[in-house]
Amino acid sequence: MKEISLDYRYLKAFMVTARHLNFSKAAQDLGIAQSAVSRQIKLLEESIGQQLIIRSSKRVLMTEKGQALLDHLSEFEDKLQEIFFGHMNKTIRVGILHGLLETWFNDVMVEFGKTSSHQMSVEVSSLENLKEKLHNGKYDLIFTTENIQSELVSSLKLFEEKMVLVSKAEINPKEAQNYPWVVYSEHDHLFQLFKKRSQKIVVVNSITTIQKLVKKGLGIAIVPGHTIEGETLKVYELKGLPKQHIHLSTLNFKSIPAHIKGLVDLIKKRQS
Repeated sequence: MKEISLDYRYLKAFMVTARHLNFSKAAQDLGIAQSAVSRQIKLLEESIGQQLIIRSSKRVLMTEKGQALLDHLSEFEDKLQEIFFGHMNKTIRVGILHGLLETWFNDVMVEFGKTSSHQMSVEVSSLENLKEKLHNGKYDLIFTTENIQSELVSSLKLFEEKMVLVSKAEINPKEAQNYPWVVYSEHDHLFQLFKKRSQKIVVVNSITTIQKLVKKGLGIAIVPGHTIEGETLKVYELKGLPKQHIHLSTLNFKSIPAHIKGLVDLIKKRQS
């Protein structure tokens, strides 16, 4: 198939002339001489080797190729209008750590759904994958425990996440190894805090399920303090348990898109 070398510089002259079917009116709209309009269309036709407009002393007619080109250009303009200025519902692409989705972001999603017509696509992934996809433009914003600051990305600190030890009944935290452990992964804080391990360990990749199992008396666990409000659990604040901050990270937009700003403003309001 022969490759077309379309000279895009002259498309505007063609579109305005084709819509008016009149060189004089096209020249007025474009603010250039009528001869310049005619020459630009001629150069456009020469660049693709096709006649687009039939000229006569009284009328301007479109060829079949010319009409097809105008139709597609009009569709393209409509699409651009929709992308940049349309009021269509947009989808906000969110990346988040699993624990944050379960314990905090659920309520944000509910509130946003009640106040916004925009859609939301939420994906759980590891910290490294979240950062990579944000930098590649595959997420609009991410929620992690890392303060990312670069030429492309900036982060906003939302709140401090303090970890606590929880159990159903009273325990002696210094003898944690004597109780069953319910842990999130092999990197759970219980492993880091206590050198001697429990003889019974249950691994569950879900913060909410961990809390349910602790509430049923299966064992003890370390969870974010902000996730246990209203729970009838025994809470222990131990030395050595880390404190970390939750951050919202976005690309460094010159002007943040309205649909993303709506979600960011909602989160800021919730945290204030």
